[in-house]
Amino acid sequence: MARVAGIEIPNDKKIWVSLMSIYGIGEVSAKEICKKSDVDETILVKDMTEAQLDKIRKCLESGYVVEGELRRELFKDIKRLKDIRAYRGIRHKLGLTVRGQRTRHNARTRKGKSRPVGGLKRTLEKT
Repeated sequence: MARVAGIEIPNDKKIWVSLMSIYGIGEVSAKEICKKSDVDETILVKDMTEAQLDKIRKCLESGYVVEGELRRELFKDIKRLKDIRAYRGIRHKLGLTVRGQRTRHNARTRKGKSRPVGGLKRTLEKT
């Protein structure tokens, strides 16, 4: 397996598909990286030479924020919103939807499993 940006990318896939296994690289940016580094995007990773892999590594280092650095930036941005007590930061802190979605009927992914309100403690009496 080839190692790019600290991640081992799959060998049996085309280069643009295997680049998408790196956090922060999507379809558009993967194809853009291939174009910038003058590498055919349909070539399989196992068929690539070391020189081609070096071109891709160099292109990634020069213009893209990926993996741990990107995760740190996102975490820092969310922490800043929480610290200044912005509306979005409060929503992050409460675990609610952040981007204006409805929460009355949907939003189970963010809110978690619904729990009944109050004490529904019914005991059956033997007669």
